[in-house]
Amino acid sequence: MLGEGAHRLDELARSGREDGDMGIITRGFGGRREPEAAALPPGQYLTRDFPVLTAGPTQYVDTADWSFTITTETGDRTTWSWADLMALTSEDIETDIHCVTRWSKLGTRWHGVPVDTVLEHIETAADYLMAHSYGGYTTNLPLEDVLDGKAWLAYGYADGPLPVEHGGPLRLLVPHLYFWKSAKWLNGFTLLTSDEPGFWEGFGYHNHGDPWREERYDGD
Repeated sequence: MLGEGAHRLDELARSGREDGDMGIITRGFGGRREPEAAALPPGQYLTRDFPVLTAGPTQYVDTADWSFTITTETGDRTTWSWADLMALTSEDIETDIHCVTRWSKLGTRWHGVPVDTVLEHIETAADYLMAHSYGGYTTNLPLEDVLDGKAWLAYGYADGPLPVEHGGPLRLLVPHLYFWKSAKWLNGFTLLTSDEPGFWEGFGYHNHGDPWREERYDGD
């Protein structure tokens, strides 16, 4: 049974407010049923647009001032500048994305650094991470959901830089989970030996967020 917080989130979802992609729709929210809908997770509809949702103000971060820091469970810190990030091996990614507010967009094209790359030389016994964003947004993930080619630090979208309204200069991309897990304006990970809820998880969203299992809310 959903608690009061989750009922409120259900209202926000129906009214067009979301996730970590944090919640207020600013443009492009519209869906349609298409033949491709057969490929969608349950409860989702297809959109040709790319809805913009935020739970707070858009974060404008100059790459000259940007940094990304991984903090281990022992407090050790490793930090990358934008130039450091650009020097890492990167990949093109084509993938479908699914928002908990029920839209799905198929065949999106991204460019970024595999999460495996930045964690490769980090010594840790952690099983979880907390992703942190400029602006204070957080979301929690098991390490198994971001390793082995499952997640990226994305800084490109379509044929150009990732637009700020979609999380630029850098967002986490975890396309096999609902999109609130793909935190915008990313600036770090904290590695954890035990799981802790992030922003939306603390308000009743599901702790994991698998769209194929409709893990929208706590108890689903």
